[in-house]
Amino acid sequence: MMDTMPHWLEKRAQLTPERTAIQLEDGTDHTFQKMRDDAISFAYQLNTAGVQRGDHIAILSQNSYEMAVAIHALSYIGAVGVLLNTRLSPRELAYQIKDSESAFLLYDERLNDKTVALKREDIHARTISFTDVRSLKETSFQAAREINLNKTFTIMYTSGTTGFPKGVQHTYGNHWWSAVSSALNLGLHEHDRWLAALPLFHVGGFSILIRSLAYGMPVHLHERFDAKKINDEIMENGVSIVSVVSVMLEEMIRTMGDDQYPETFRCMLLGGGPAPLPLLKACKDKNIPVIQTYGMTETSSQISTLSHEDAIRKLGSAGKPLFPAQLNIVKDNQLARPGEIGEIYVKGPMVTSGYYKRKDANARSFKNGWLKTGDLGYIDEEGYLYVVDRRKDLIISGGENVYPAEIESVLKEINGIYDAGVAGKKDEKWGEIPVAFIVKDESSEVTKESVIDYCKTKLAKYKVPKDVFFVHELPRNASKKLLRRKLSERLNGDM
Repeated sequence: MMDTMPHWLEKRAQLTPERTAIQLEDGTDHTFQKMRDDAISFAYQLNTAGVQRGDHIAILSQNSYEMAVAIHALSYIGAVGVLLNTRLSPRELAYQIKDSESAFLLYDERLNDKTVALKREDIHARTISFTDVRSLKETSFQAAREINLNKTFTIMYTSGTTGFPKGVQHTYGNHWWSAVSSALNLGLHEHDRWLAALPLFHVGGFSILIRSLAYGMPVHLHERFDAKKINDEIMENGVSIVSVVSVMLEEMIRTMGDDQYPETFRCMLLGGGPAPLPLLKACKDKNIPVIQTYGMTETSSQISTLSHEDAIRKLGSAGKPLFPAQLNIVKDNQLARPGEIGEIYVKGPMVTSGYYKRKDANARSFKNGWLKTGDLGYIDEEGYLYVVDRRKDLIISGGENVYPAEIESVLKEINGIYDAGVAGKKDEKWGEIPVAFIVKDESSEVTKESVIDYCKTKLAKYKVPKDVFFVHELPRNASKKLLRRKLSERLNGDM
């Protein structure tokens, strides 16, 4: 098996030096040649700072050209990037920096206040900002001209739904096969432009950077999600693909009103968990080409994706595993029958080799080369995957399995409901009961009683929420995924 290949940015700059690599929100273009030169320069300056091959370098930054340059610079050195979630508290960040054994914390100076607070946590890592690095002289070294696909490139931490988060190790090969697999499924078009509003520290955002190098494709990089700005990019600037989660897509539809996307837009890649059926129907009505996908940090982004020709016929499905990947549904240690819900197992060259310094977790999560995802789903008679929910979010009420995502989908059918989340509350009689948290439009007259009454017409009795709380917003992580554990903590007093 081939272990090495030309350095990605080096090769891309040779092939298409003047092609746009990154376009920023203000319209500024950076070519692949410029990004290559900037990354080499930054690598030389990091060398002056003392960064060495094999070092773990924590990066704390919002989406920016400088962040992309820093990531590529580490690949020239052979250092490992530990990508930090900017929304975490200093204490949470300190845990990840220590756990990953990071020698340096490289940060965006716009996050200086958070970094100052982080230093008080005794992180034992040298802190240096992008600007500080840029002020150093360049000390040249033999920058990598090849990439070893078996070497670790990044560490990204899971959201930590239980206990402490775990560092997912990604090799260059994991990221490469993710990019190749996506192209084999979605195809490559000459004029493709992929918009990245998901954070680059999240695998969904980071993977777009790697696809850019592999495909020679411009990335429209946004610092954060803004529905109007993204719609404008699609309408006016030729963006053909956008990666989103459900809550982002819902806001984009509300913002666009009666407008229609142009024919140049070919793919709304939808991930982040089961999509509410009302959302998929709304997209169908507006001719928005939604392609559902399933993946996780451990799979370096998507591992199963619906093909375009099946998008309408298999509404709600996450498709079939990508070409180099395998997927099984396991129930009671046996392969499940078609339509039978079980745990999703995956295998493929994009799947992580394991968690950093987590021998016990690796032993629990991997079985004969298969990753046990902790997600629940089923495969239909034609082999299409349907993701039901997270195993950790499953509510067991009176012995019956209750899937929060199913209830949330029904809640979002109700006019006036902007967002919805469901979690289980401990109950002496039933073990657990489902409870709904709802964000409604200010002008809406939706009440607790009307919500419950509507659910009774759509759901089995044991699935109907036993209580409803109206809130201003729901807890979501940086990639907009709903944090149901936060709702559970509120209900069960686990805070």
